[in-house]
Amino acid sequence: MTPTWHMLSFQDSASPSMEHLTLFHDFTMAVMTTIMALVALILMFISMYKLTDRFFLQDQTTEIIWTISPVIILLAIALPSLQALYLLDDPLSPNISIKVMGHQWYWSYEYSDFKTIEFDSYMLPSNNTHMRLLDTDNSVAMPTLTQIRLLTTSADVIHSWSMPALAVKSDALPGRLNQLMIFIKRPGLFYGQCSEICGSNHSFMPIKIEALPMKTFLNWALSFN
Repeated sequence: MTPTWHMLSFQDSASPSMEHLTLFHDFTMAVMTTIMALVALILMFISMYKLTDRFFLQDQTTEIIWTISPVIILLAIALPSLQALYLLDDPLSPNISIKVMGHQWYWSYEYSDFKTIEFDSYMLPSNNTHMRLLDTDNSVAMPTLTQIRLLTTSADVIHSWSMPALAVKSDALPGRLNQLMIFIKRPGLFYGQCSEICGSNHSFMPIKIEALPMKTFLNWALSFN
């Protein structure tokens, strides 16, 4: 799904990491909604019924329940959260490596496994595209169902390479390499932007990924020779 102004939730996931984060988000929101509804119901009952038991002093069972229940709820949220964090940082052996360099204000890409593939990616003018502020003159081609490693760095100031549909985001720092692992499950066009305030034209550094089947990707790569 292409991101639009009226979307209320996440973009359609295109990677296992994003699917896991979406499931975790939905589970956490369900727990929070249940707790809020229960508290609201209790407050409503308290406000509606004026009678109280003046001989009621304590109840050990109730105190045990409202002490242990939050612990169980927090553990139920924390364990999937830790699993998602480890999944996002899983250092798998990559099949393809791509170096991403941020500039003021455009991106440069270098395919380490294909010595002849190196290009810059600039935002297209609004009158030349149907995706305002998101379309670029050169798309980043990536194969599907393949372990991809992205190495992000910067030539000037701090940038941030972000792709919401793939659940990846990494700062591009001058003089330093940061690593991202990507696994794209389906072909398609995916859009992102620089997520760091890197200057006056910060909002004009879009990212466009074109996910292709491996055979189509190899044909694209051979076209640079």
